[in-house]
Amino acid sequence: MDFLSAELQEYCEKHSSEEPKILKKLNRQTHSQVLQPRMLSGHLQGRFLSMISHLVRPKYILEIGTYTGYSAICLAEGLAPGGKLITLDVNPELEDLVNQYIEESGNKNRIQMIIGDAYQLIRTLPQAFDLVFIDADKASYAKYFDLVIEQVNPGGIILADNVLWSGKILDEKSLQKDKDTQLIDVFNKKVQSDPRVETVLLPIRDGITVIRKKTPIKPKK
Repeated sequence: MDFLSAELQEYCEKHSSEEPKILKKLNRQTHSQVLQPRMLSGHLQGRFLSMISHLVRPKYILEIGTYTGYSAICLAEGLAPGGKLITLDVNPELEDLVNQYIEESGNKNRIQMIIGDAYQLIRTLPQAFDLVFIDADKASYAKYFDLVIEQVNPGGIILADNVLWSGKILDEKSLQKDKDTQLIDVFNKKVQSDPRVETVLLPIRDGITVIRKKTPIKPKK
């Protein structure tokens, strides 16, 4: 998953804003007590998510894939006053841990976790979103994009994580035989060619694509 050397990663982290104490604590607990801790966003990507959120100043954020709540807390840092983040996850086993850290971070009234099938839940959400973070099952990325694009306000941002898939996206054998790699490649091509958006794929951690929904150009009178 890591494309930077450990030394370069450390340098980047040292020259980025410090990881908040509550997130350091969650980072440690995730690595010591939860399976697959590599799924955690971590310091550098977490500060990137926070920065994007601060730049957008979203009223409503949608996160697809909660894990232990690290990324949700990062994204919530940039919420506009009175704003709300809704995070969806299919796994109820981590719900208590997530809610514990949501409360400890002071976001009890700003972050709502909903357990269930995101593909079904998204259809029930009435909000228009300013910022969406997709970080769930990779096979469904294209489906999630198709669902949320109409619910994103013009000028809004969609972030998609793990789009380099540990470098497998460049491996011909993986592209031929691994279904997840194939579907991520399809997703990457899909969003890059969609005329409704503009994109940039960044090699941060496991790859993250920033997708901006274009603002329609009003015809001149």
